[in-house]
Amino acid sequence: MKKMTVKDIDLKDKVVLMRADFNVPQDENLDITDDTRIRATLPTIKYILQKHARKLILISHLGRPEGKVIAKYSLKPVALRLKELLGEPVNFLGDCVGDEIKEAIKASKERVILLENLRFHPEEEANDFNFAKELASLADIFVNDAFGTAHRAHASTEGVTHYLKAVAGFLLEKEIEYLGNAVQNPQRPFAVILGGAKVSDKIGVIENLLPKCDMIIIGGGMCYTFLKARGVKIGKSKLDAEKLELAKGILEKAKTLRKDICLPVDHIVVDKIDAQAKTELVGQDIPDDKIAVDIGPKTIAYFEEKLKDTKTIVWNGPLGIFEIDAFSKGTEEIARFISTLKATTIIGGGDTAAAIAKFKLEDKMTHISTGGGASLEFLEGKELPGVAALANR
Repeated sequence: MKKMTVKDIDLKDKVVLMRADFNVPQDENLDITDDTRIRATLPTIKYILQKHARKLILISHLGRPEGKVIAKYSLKPVALRLKELLGEPVNFLGDCVGDEIKEAIKASKERVILLENLRFHPEEEANDFNFAKELASLADIFVNDAFGTAHRAHASTEGVTHYLKAVAGFLLEKEIEYLGNAVQNPQRPFAVILGGAKVSDKIGVIENLLPKCDMIIIGGGMCYTFLKARGVKIGKSKLDAEKLELAKGILEKAKTLRKDICLPVDHIVVDKIDAQAKTELVGQDIPDDKIAVDIGPKTIAYFEEKLKDTKTIVWNGPLGIFEIDAFSKGTEEIARFISTLKATTIIGGGDTAAAIAKFKLEDKMTHISTGGGASLEFLEGKELPGVAALANR
C-alpha cells in the first residue's frame, strides 16, 4: 500500500469529508435489504470519531438518478440505518452543495453528517471542477473509503483530491492489499475462478492473470464460448460469437504458457430459462434444443480436485444462474468447498458476493470485495483513478 491512509494524518479538530459507498439494495418500500456496504465503512467512521475529528461529513451516491432529484434514490434510509449501526446521531441534510448546506454543517450539533445523493447533480459524474471544489470547501481533509467507485473519475472520487489532502480509509486499504497481493505476490498454487454471463467482461482479467496464475477455472454463461472454441456442442447456450476467435487465442496462449484452463465436462440444461423449468443432466455436448444453466456433478468434482491444493483463489462471477435455486448448485458447492480450504479466498464483488451472501458463507471467505466493476478493473491491471489520486506515502 503506497498510498497514505487515515492513520497517517492528524484528525484532531478537523472537519473530514469521507466518500463512502452506500449504494445499497432496497425493496419496494425503500427498506434496505443488505447493509453490508454500510457496515464495511464502520471501522473508518469509528476511527475518525475516536481521533476527535470535529465533524465527519459522509458523501455517497445511490442508484442511477442521472443528474435528477428522484425520491426513491434518497440516502435518507441510509442515514437511519447508519444511526442504528453506529449508535450515534446522524444528521441527514437534503443536498450536498450550496450555502445552506455549509450553514447547516456549521450549525450541526451532530458530529456525523450524511449529505444527499451526489448523483442528483450531473456535475458529479462529469467530474466538474467547480462541483468538486464546492464539495472540498466543506472540509479540511478528504478520506476515500469507497472502493466500489474507485474506478470512476468523478468529482467525489478524483476531483476533490485537487483541493484537499486525500487519503484512503481502512476498507479501501484492505481492498487494495488483498487484491494487490493476489495479483502481484500470491501464494501458490494460485487459481482464478471466472464466471458470469459475458466473455467480454472478463477478457482483461484473463489476459492480465493468465501469465500470473497457475490455472483458470471457467463456468457461468461465459464458458460456452470457450467450449465452442474447443469444438464442443453448446446447443442454445449463451454464445458470445464476436469473442469466439479471441477465446480460441486464449486457449492457445494457455497451452504455450503451460497453464490449465478448466472448463465444464457436464451440464444442467433446460428448454427455457424459467424457475419452474424441468432440469436435465447431460454430458459435455449439449443437445441442439437445450440451454445450459449450471455445471453438473462431474464438473463440480473436477473443479474441486483442481482446487484442493491451492493456496490463493480469486473468484469473480457465478458458475450458473444462482439466483434461481434449481440452477445454483454448482456455484454453492464450489463456494462451500473453497470455504473449507487452507487458502486465501478472495471474492470479487457484484454477483459473486451476492451468491456468497445467499449461501451464508461470508464469514468463511478471507475477503469479499465491495466493488464489482472496481475489482474487475483492478484484476485487469488497470489504474483506478480514485486510488491514483490519493496522496502517496
